[in-house]
Order: sequence, then structure tokens, then C-alpha cells
Amino acid sequence: MLRSNDLDYLFEAILTMKSVDECYRFFEDICTIKELQSMAQRMQVAKQLNDNKNYVQVIEDTGVSSATISRVNKCLQYGNGGYKLALDRLAGGNGNE
Repeated sequence: MLRSNDLDYLFEAILTMKSVDECYRFFEDICTIKELQSMAQRMQVAKQLNDNKNYVQVIEDTGVSSATISRVNKCLQYGNGGYKLALDRLAGGNGNE
């Protein structure tokens, strides 16, 4: 199981960030540039797939591999709903669907 006290502590720390600037400060300290770029790319892939773009369009727009797109798409379709929750909230919804 993924849940642990260490992860809870990390997530609680993330939830204390109050602005994008604070997130930059925290994540630049805790992650490598490559890790941040990978997470940002996956979020963009999720957004584009959620917007009904096809794999070719997503590859052209993001430069990610089809394997990454497939992994994100699997999470969108069969995952825990985290991407959809975030995307809905970013779009102004409440994420309770």
C-alpha cells in the first residue's frame, strides 16, 4: 500500500503552500528539474486527453512518448480520479463529480 506516515507528512507539507511562488520554492528544493518537468508534462498530457485530443496531437504538443500518454490515459480511465479532480478544480469546478 502506498499510504505511509512519511507520505502523509510530505502531502501535509505540500498543502501548506499558499501560492505558486511558494510551490516553486518548495518543489525546486525537494525535486530535481527533470522530476518537475516530468510531472508538468504528465499534467499537460492529462489536460489534453481530458480535452479529447488524440495521441498524435498530444505528442506534437508536448513531445512526450506514446508510453507516457498511455500511462496517463490509463490513470484517467481507471485510476483513483486524481487527475480528473485536479483538472476539474483548475477549470473552476468543485471536483465532487
